[in-house]
Amino acid sequence: MNKFYLSTLLLFSFKTIAQDVFLPDSIKKNIEATPINIRLKVDGKLDESVWQQAKEITDFVQIEPIQKDPAHQKTVFKLLYNADYLYVGAIMYEPDGKKALRVPNLQRDFDYGGSDQIGLSIDGFNDERNAMVFMANPYGSQRDLLTFDDQVFDEDWDGLWRVRTTRTDTAWIAEFAIPWETLRYQPNKANQTWSVNFFRLRRMTNEQTSWSAVPRAFSPSRMQYAGKLTNIQAPPPSPNIRVQPYVLVSDNRFDGSELYDYKDGSSVKYGGEVKWAVTPNTVIDLTYNTDFAQADADQQVNNLSRLSVFFPERRQFFLENASLFGTGLSPLDDFYGGQQRIQPFFSRRIGLNNGRAVPIEAGFRIVNRSLKSNSGVMYVRERETGGDFSTNFLVGRFSQNVGKQNRIGLIGTWKNDKFKDNITASADGFFRINESTSLSAMAMISEGTGEKMGYSGYYQMSHQGIKWTYWLSQNIVNQSFNPEMGFVARPNVIENSAGGYWLCRDKWLPKSIRSFEPGGFYLNYYSATTGKLIEERWNTNPVWFAFQNGGAFGLFTDTYYQLLDYSDGSEKLSFFNVDIPEGKYNYNRFGIFWATDDSKKLSLRIIGETGNYYNGQLTTVSTNARFAPIPHISIEGRVANNNYQNLGIKNESGNNQLYTLSGRFALNPRVQLIGFYQHSSISNFDVWNIRFSWEYQPLSFIYLVFNQRGYDDYRTTLSNDGLRRRIIPEQLSRQNEQQTIAKISYLKQF
Repeated sequence: MNKFYLSTLLLFSFKTIAQDVFLPDSIKKNIEATPINIRLKVDGKLDESVWQQAKEITDFVQIEPIQKDPAHQKTVFKLLYNADYLYVGAIMYEPDGKKALRVPNLQRDFDYGGSDQIGLSIDGFNDERNAMVFMANPYGSQRDLLTFDDQVFDEDWDGLWRVRTTRTDTAWIAEFAIPWETLRYQPNKANQTWSVNFFRLRRMTNEQTSWSAVPRAFSPSRMQYAGKLTNIQAPPPSPNIRVQPYVLVSDNRFDGSELYDYKDGSSVKYGGEVKWAVTPNTVIDLTYNTDFAQADADQQVNNLSRLSVFFPERRQFFLENASLFGTGLSPLDDFYGGQQRIQPFFSRRIGLNNGRAVPIEAGFRIVNRSLKSNSGVMYVRERETGGDFSTNFLVGRFSQNVGKQNRIGLIGTWKNDKFKDNITASADGFFRINESTSLSAMAMISEGTGEKMGYSGYYQMSHQGIKWTYWLSQNIVNQSFNPEMGFVARPNVIENSAGGYWLCRDKWLPKSIRSFEPGGFYLNYYSATTGKLIEERWNTNPVWFAFQNGGAFGLFTDTYYQLLDYSDGSEKLSFFNVDIPEGKYNYNRFGIFWATDDSKKLSLRIIGETGNYYNGQLTTVSTNARFAPIPHISIEGRVANNNYQNLGIKNESGNNQLYTLSGRFALNPRVQLIGFYQHSSISNFDVWNIRFSWEYQPLSFIYLVFNQRGYDDYRTTLSNDGLRRRIIPEQLSRQNEQQTIAKISYLKQF
């Protein structure tokens, strides 16, 4: 192992010497915004005379497919501002008219790259590291996010701003109004200079362009490549307080849910949040009686690995500034960067118990972002309910910028209830070796009441260039490491991972193919306790074609070694409710991936794998189809089928499926009906989640939500007296839960 990684590290170091992306221009493009004394009507028409006074921002160049080549279609941006708003106008010329526009749905925070879209990245600190990104598609759906170093993303941040669009036979037009209170910039500075870039994706030809040139290995939020917006007369900070109360009425029905002691009934709940931007750098958030009824429900997945499933955070209070507190190790992409995930803080540990909501009494968060550092503290208290004690959660984070593109930081957590405490302390760093190559590392310790001190650590080197993508990472989680406010995908292991892909765009490729990307990776796991090799995987990806229209086709193989040893008291491995026996296993699997253009009215995605699997055989096929005849209607169906033969201790054979049907029906981007149904044959699990939402003014909502789920459980039954509940093993019980919710929230900005 050591020899392998020493040689890989030397190879990695050698390759990072060569820079395969172009460097930022030494002379930046620049533009000025035009001041005005009137308030504009935001309607997506740009027909007020003041728009004719604004300077045009044009001459876009390609990011994809051919870097720095002129854009094929003209794009024009304009900037105006008054005492209240920064206005952005954009005209995207389209010779093929409305029929050329591709918009699969009207989801807020739509998929990046999946539709026609435009946007701008703003760095109000002008440190070429931070960025606020505002985007829109031709039908007025919004997408916004915060980024840092084009490496850390707050994709679920929702800023207070507006956009409206119109479509003609020759262009589509967008008009943004961004309040100064939403923007972050240097306070008390009269004439400001910001870093800024503008970009567009024309989805019909899958051509991405920008005003200031950016290598295709990066996103338009890599602010070292941005131009400059000069002579901005930003107003001084104001009180900038945002209050958002809510009222909620719910009706709950339960049948057979004995274990959880739930009761039928209706209730009225109220609470809310306050956001106070003390300065453009410092924001305080307060929450009381927090409710997340409108959050997306989790969907079941098929987990065929030995890692715990990571479900992302979906609750808005915790999504705000999630990147600041969510530092740690994670896979960089689906097939890139290793598999292990280690986070000292994971917000889903708060307010959720095995996926079930635990009432949050109150919460507090303060975040400060500046040119030199970022810091934050968050405290949340869970209310005592049933068998759960009231619990306090505290996390603190500090990171210091070092040089132009590096940072070091600290993060600590504390969880406390009536009987025990758990703490973690971590130090981390991020270092950009050159524009394409970076190194991240972290050292962590944990200690709890009655527990030994545990430790964990990692480093992850990655190179994302024009011709090559590759990585090297190693991490360790010892047996005692237990971050109760964090997440570890696989405990008590040492993971080693290395791999890479060749990004070939040579002239011999057919015109329909954008790139040929063969590659592969190697990873292994050693027991941190015994030092034994317990898993090894060689992946080869000899065929991978990325098509010009955004689709892809690939073939891959995997060679596995697995060691299962239960003598140390570890839990038995089980898949499909089939227990896998102890032993050493060597087996091969083969797979295929095919995806069509997901911006078309009908799109397909198929992943298939077959081959040996532990002591048996397994064939899995996952099919995803989406039909979107117009942007206002999108229907998606997914089927995952698993067929196993001669598997487990009893050499069992079987077939199980996971079905998902989802839909989005929108009157416009602000009035939508969204829902999904899911059925798993393994536990006879059924779930419905249906949500109607109306954003009747920016970030003020009316929600109607219906949730229902049922599943077979072998845990509970009634006692003989019919009054008390008790657990009887191997007794089948059908669990049913139904909830209907009406919620209204109102946002007021002071």
